[in-house]
Amino acid sequence: MKIGFIGLGIMGKPMSKNLLKAGYSVVVEDINQEAVAEIVSCGAQSASTAREVAEQSDIVITMLPNSPHVKAVVCGENGVLEGAKPGLILIDMSSIAPLASQEIEKACAAKGVKMLDAPVSGGEPKAVDGTLSIMVGGDKAVFESVKDLLLKMGASAVHCGDIGAGNTTKLANQVIVALNIAAVSEAFMLAKKAGVDPHLVFDAIKGGLAGSTVMNAKAPMIMDQNFKPGFKIDLHIKDLNNAIETGHGVGAPLPLTAAVMEILENLHFDGCGQDDHSAIAKYYQKLTGTVIE
Repeated sequence: MKIGFIGLGIMGKPMSKNLLKAGYSVVVEDINQEAVAEIVSCGAQSASTAREVAEQSDIVITMLPNSPHVKAVVCGENGVLEGAKPGLILIDMSSIAPLASQEIEKACAAKGVKMLDAPVSGGEPKAVDGTLSIMVGGDKAVFESVKDLLLKMGASAVHCGDIGAGNTTKLANQVIVALNIAAVSEAFMLAKKAGVDPHLVFDAIKGGLAGSTVMNAKAPMIMDQNFKPGFKIDLHIKDLNNAIETGHGVGAPLPLTAAVMEILENLHFDGCGQDDHSAIAKYYQKLTGTVIE
């Protein structure tokens, strides 16, 4: 079985490396030739276009920034569908709008290509160690046929429903993560301004009801003022835009999401869009003139 992998960014690079470590034959493509060269040095082959990737592959994985990128790579000129043979499986692991996944799946079906939407959660650290959480939409039988492959990149892979359900689940995840980071930032600023060491607050509450995977991962980064991106603010803006648009479409109120979205947009215009989303803390630091450290 040969795997095509398109999109070698912060997440795609370690994910493709884990497939190589698991013994899969992998062909890769990306506009960043340095990233391609790095994966080729680990044992992959390279292709010049998405079409060439599909021509050589049984399964094609895409890991791209947003809906337009996936549409162009799959449906555009020299795209996956131009090179795909009937029966090829496309696994889009990007985080995109659920309606976009459904549109792309229709184009795939017309070419005899099966598609799953399978976004991930866990950021770069879990991509590196292969413990991502993978949420999948699409045909259950297709999911079962590739589940072992997915588990080479993640600790869990859960079938959530029909096509688009994976990305709906990811949007719910991103809402919870963004609100959680904002709550941690707000609470730790309260402690700092009140004269209580945020490190001690973290130690005291992390084992209680307020404890969370998000707080365990992001509170130390905030206190160290380490905002090296595992997941960038600009990408979280994209996800919350998709969440709000989807919410409007289905009648789901998202007032807290909208509030955090304003914080993220403010940070973007302050030049922090490439920072880790833990930099939500910078918004509170800007308002108070106090650093959480």
